[in-house]
Amino acid sequence: MSLLFTPTALRRLKLRNRTVIAPMCQYSARDGFANDWHLVHLGRFAMGGFGLVITEATGVTPEGRISYADLGIWKDEHIPGLTRIVDFLHAQGAAAGIQLAHAGRKASTPIPWRKGFDETEEEKPGVGFQSWTPVGPTDEIHAEGKNFTKPTALDAAGIRNVIEAFVAGALRANEAGFDLVEIHAAHGYLLNQFLSPLANKRTDNYGGSRENRMRLVLEVTQAVRAVWPADKPVIVRLSVSDNDPAGWQVEDSVVLARELKALGVDAIDCSSGGFDSGAIRSTPGYQVPFSAALRKGADIPTMAVGLLGGDPAADEAVLANGDADFIALARAALDDPNWAVHARHALGEPGYELWPNQAARVRERDRWLKQREFAEQDT
Repeated sequence: MSLLFTPTALRRLKLRNRTVIAPMCQYSARDGFANDWHLVHLGRFAMGGFGLVITEATGVTPEGRISYADLGIWKDEHIPGLTRIVDFLHAQGAAAGIQLAHAGRKASTPIPWRKGFDETEEEKPGVGFQSWTPVGPTDEIHAEGKNFTKPTALDAAGIRNVIEAFVAGALRANEAGFDLVEIHAAHGYLLNQFLSPLANKRTDNYGGSRENRMRLVLEVTQAVRAVWPADKPVIVRLSVSDNDPAGWQVEDSVVLARELKALGVDAIDCSSGGFDSGAIRSTPGYQVPFSAALRKGADIPTMAVGLLGGDPAADEAVLANGDADFIALARAALDDPNWAVHARHALGEPGYELWPNQAARVRERDRWLKQREFAEQDT
């Protein structure tokens, strides 16, 4: 059996394989509520054989959403819609994860495909339009002239509120039935803003030295781990590098990952970037070295992500080379929600165990195609 499709476990969570659906913002919620779009979007990946499906960035506070159309988990009323999704994922054999997120100063931005706040007054009620003043490590705007709003700097009470919001989100996620939580500390959002010297210009205990800049991430993680069931895993998504020589570096992430492991984190989801000054050329597997560096340097399981899925054999090699423990897909999965079942066959494994019973005719079609292929070879 290939490594990619070998069952594994994180704590007591058993995963049927090592394929993961990475969080993908859909910008399709109203007031944070999950709806039919989210059910179908996430459910199709479970039907397609993936081992773990993680929701999009889910705001732990209203002002922590990237946009007004993000999922939320800041109130109990959000739980039933999320439970509906979890139950479907479980019914199809996949584990269910949720990404707990706070966008910080990158919040209150337009829906990407609208390119700006062009909603008319007549349209706003129907789409659930909202805008607000975001918060950040300081009152410095993320970037001028790019639909970002000047934030309010978090004071001590505001930081405590952020930590409490992550805790409350984790408690609601557990009530909704999720198997795993991912703390979002990447892509230039709030926790990443505190980590990075590109954004964190504070002079108190949460700024200055690397130790101080790591403080909020570690406090959030410790608080979430304390309320999340001991038999369920917690993972953290990091921008392993800001891709900027003046920013957060790989060696910083190694130090942080060791601290996170000591707090009970079970794996690191390894991404990069998030600040406008950071630059890296996106090519297939371009972030795999970040995963390899943390796996080796911090002795912690990692997820590799970033233009993977184009070649199942290459993804298998990432695991075989010891560069990651899981392969996480986004765009490739959008292109082919059945990527996992197709990749399993591409890696030479027989059987149709990952296919839903309702897709039994695929087996009949494949058998017919093979028979025809053999017949043509005989002639």
